[in-house]
Amino acid sequence: MQNGGSSHPWADLPAALSEVLDKANKAAQDDGQLKAFTTSNAIDAPATFGIKSAGAPNAVLVTVSNGKADLKTGSTNKAEFTLSALPEQWQEFMKQTPVAPYQSYWGMFGMNIKQEGIEVQGDQNAFAHWTHVWRRILEILHDAYAGPTPEDEQPEPDEDHIVGRYTYITSPVWGKCKVFYEQAGEGEQEIVFLHTAGSDGRQYHGVLNDERMRQKCRMTAFDLPAHGRSFPYEGYWPGMHTNTEDSYVGCIAALIKKLGLHKPIVCGASMAGQICLAVAARADEVGAGGTIPLQGSDYLNMDRQWYDRSPYVNQALFNPEWIYGMMSPTAPLKNRQLIWHLYSAQAYGIFHGDLDFYFGGWDGRSRMAGIDTKQCPVYMLTGEYDWSNTPAMSQATCDKIPGGKHQAMKGLGHFPATENPKVFVGYLLEAIDHIQQTRA
Repeated sequence: MQNGGSSHPWADLPAALSEVLDKANKAAQDDGQLKAFTTSNAIDAPATFGIKSAGAPNAVLVTVSNGKADLKTGSTNKAEFTLSALPEQWQEFMKQTPVAPYQSYWGMFGMNIKQEGIEVQGDQNAFAHWTHVWRRILEILHDAYAGPTPEDEQPEPDEDHIVGRYTYITSPVWGKCKVFYEQAGEGEQEIVFLHTAGSDGRQYHGVLNDERMRQKCRMTAFDLPAHGRSFPYEGYWPGMHTNTEDSYVGCIAALIKKLGLHKPIVCGASMAGQICLAVAARADEVGAGGTIPLQGSDYLNMDRQWYDRSPYVNQALFNPEWIYGMMSPTAPLKNRQLIWHLYSAQAYGIFHGDLDFYFGGWDGRSRMAGIDTKQCPVYMLTGEYDWSNTPAMSQATCDKIPGGKHQAMKGLGHFPATENPKVFVGYLLEAIDHIQQTRA
């Protein structure tokens, strides 16, 4: 994407938003989420940040004080930091239903897949401190200009069919641990669900309660040691968690053996999507009868930042904000808020330690061709709104696996099982059918 220069209609962001800035400012004063984010006596002095198009002198200026945020226009000279993007990028972001990766500034920024022309100018720590506020301000500006993105509908359940309990397992590296697991369903097909990095098994409650899945499968979801409702493992020091292929595979194998599961399908997203590929390569060791990697690929890397494990940044705010923009903008708000909540709730250093595996710790590039998909079929699924692990990246991995399958999922992002369980289960059932037919 090239910089359209001063002739582009979004070259001057305040000018492009001039007719809706008053409306956005009023919305900011009344917004419940923004009030929750800004109400704190710890905010004892105003802080100002800017939002502008690359190369332009004018910006939307946002001044945050205790309980509110005020919007105006002007120079960024006194801004602590400024969110800058190309005019074309802001134009895409401001569409009512943006396409990937323009659903969020994080997606535009790119992280492991760098987008040209976008940068955070000024104090990078301040940028991390206020990530929850600038994200909400951008949403308010978007909705004032284009209207809210239409959300998918979701039925409200009245009953829950999940039963949870604890058991002890022992796995390599982590040792003995008391782990929490949940089960649902009366079907014949065993399936184990694995949560994403820095989260827990509550991500799968919508799937565990889905009637189609309950009829077809006997489902198990568990929280990794030191995650969610599971207890810390042997030798654990708060803040020093790390994840490796051996610890992760060993943990999955230990749980499958402890629960007496017979050749279950193993399904998980993000780092769990990657471990599903490792499970397929080590199927005999794990006892798996198929894998469904979600948002997975054979290798990812990036320049790691430490805001998710920093004494200078509140990880209960930063971590959920970092991943919030990986979701589909059409997912029901309550589901996106659940993901935010789960990422805000984990212990210090857990997310960062899991990413030791996700970014660079896992490298299966030389092993994909050796997966025996007759013994352990592989059916990959990838949400189109995921800018961290794109459908193209998953397809490139699938192409290396003899007999492997891959499908991109419309209207879903990095957390498909949580974002929209009803839509996700449709794709999931196709994958399960393929695995069953292949093994038959």
